[in-house]
Order: sequence, then structure tokens, then C-alpha cells
Amino acid sequence: MQFQQLLYFVTVAETLHFTHAAERVHVSQPSLSQQIRALEKELGAGLFTRARGNIALTDAGEALLPLARRILADADTARHEVQELAQLRRGRVRLGATPSLCTGLLPDVLRTFHDLHPGVQLLIEESGSHDLVRELARGALDLALVVLPLPTPSPALTTVELLHEDLVVVSASSLPRPGRGRSVRVADLEGEPLVMFRHGYDLRELTVAACRAEGFEPSFTVEGGEMDAVLGFVRAGLGLAVVPRMVAARAGRDLRVTPLARPGLHRTIALAHRSDVAPPRAARELQNVLLASRVRQTASASSSV
Repeated sequence: MQFQQLLYFVTVAETLHFTHAAERVHVSQPSLSQQIRALEKELGAGLFTRARGNIALTDAGEALLPLARRILADADTARHEVQELAQLRRGRVRLGATPSLCTGLLPDVLRTFHDLHPGVQLLIEESGSHDLVRELARGALDLALVVLPLPTPSPALTTVELLHEDLVVVSASSLPRPGRGRSVRVADLEGEPLVMFRHGYDLRELTVAACRAEGFEPSFTVEGGEMDAVLGFVRAGLGLAVVPRMVAARAGRDLRVTPLARPGLHRTIALAHRSDVAPPRAARELQNVLLASRVRQTASASSSV
């Protein structure tokens, strides 16, 4: 008895038509009929009655059908489980993230994941939340780290809040501290030269919106850069920049970090994936590492208050 024979038998039992069954399993009708006869010979009993072109299950066929379906389902489960394990040895994960998260959060997370699963290839797409949502929707990414709220709400995506992060002001350590005292208000940024990210950056939109809420348009000395370029321009003394606290923590001693006065500026980071398609096993493992990092980040933030 072969799995292929059981598959052909179940397909004929479901269609009650040899030609239609052969089309469904992509074999010729004579080949399918030959395999069914071989199965009947092996079992020593007929499985179908063939009277005047009408196909029906015999008692033996009725007895075999649930067993055959279970055997085929078990075989699929076994194949799926083995493939899942193989994915953790030589799979891949396509992860999208905003540039600031690539600089701040991901290095430690990816290091942890790589130590656990060194055979998994990590493909990183760096872009703004709007582009990442679109890439997720079309199946080009398995997971994405995005900033909430999403630019375009999508019922086809599932999001899990990962962390809430403060934004801070960075400036060259060789220049005077911005603002008054140990913190700076958004209103204090009026007239200050700002180094601004390119269009499409979530941080650009958040900073500009905060300035306008205080009744002024921000003044840019340089704009259009990626994260590393912005930090480099700030180091050179070209202006201030508003960046996430995690990025500032990695920025180095030549940059001064000044917190924003209450209520400050904050952002919410979420992990997103398609609702209609389960992520591959390797992607789910990376998701677990990211969710574990949420616990560490929360504990770190609580200890720093």
C-alpha cells in the first residue's frame, strides 16, 4: 500500500469520478485507474462499484476512507514538522524596520537570534512605516517593525505593541547645551538649526508636527539624510536633531543627549505581520526574541526612571 494510492483513492471517493479525480491529482486517467486496481488487489476487496458509469463506495471503501484520510493527514503533518525544523537550520527571515530601529533596537536582537539559529539568513528591509506596511501586504516581508499609529490602518495586518520610547535632542558636545537647564522644551527649538531626516521618515513627521503644535515652523540647516548621516551632521555642529533614546545611547561621547521636558515626545513601536498568512517558523522564532526584548526594554526603562 502506497501513499500515492491512498491519495488517488480519497480523490476518487470525493469526486466519484475517475476522470475528474485524475485531473485533480495531475495524472492520466488510465494511470489512476491502474493504481486503484493495484490497491484493491493489495487489500483483497473492491473499493468502488462501477455500475453504468456511476461510481460509489463499497462497504470496504467506506471503511477505508476515514483511515486513508487520517494517514494522509498524518503524513502531511510529519512533512510540515520536518520542514519547520529545517527552516530553523537553513531558513530565512525577511524583516522590515524603520532606520532608527535598525540603529537602536535590532543589533542586539539580531545578535541574540543569530546565536540561537546561526543557519537562518536574515534579510533586512530598511524603510519608513508606510513603505513597510505596503511590503507586508504584498508578501515581500515576513515581519516588520513599524511606528504606531500606522499611516494607513490595515485590517489585513496584526500588530503587537513592542515598546514605548522617549525621543531626545542630540547636539554636538562642543556646543552649548540647548534649552534651559537639564531639559529642553519643544518650544525651545524655535529658531534653532535642525538637522532633519528625509521625507518618509516617521521621526521627521513627528518632529514637524510637534513644532507646528507649538505654533512655529522648524528651521532646517540640513535635511534629507538617513540616520547615520543625521548623527554625523549633528557631530559636525550643523544643528540639533530629535532622535529615539535608544539611538542616542549608541551615538558616542561626542554627542550630547538632552531629554525633552514633560510631556515630551514619544513613539510606540509595534511588530506587524499579515493576518491571513502565518509567518514561517524562523520568523516566529525571531518574533519570540523580539517580544522577549520588549520585557528587557520595559525593565530597563523602569529602572532608569
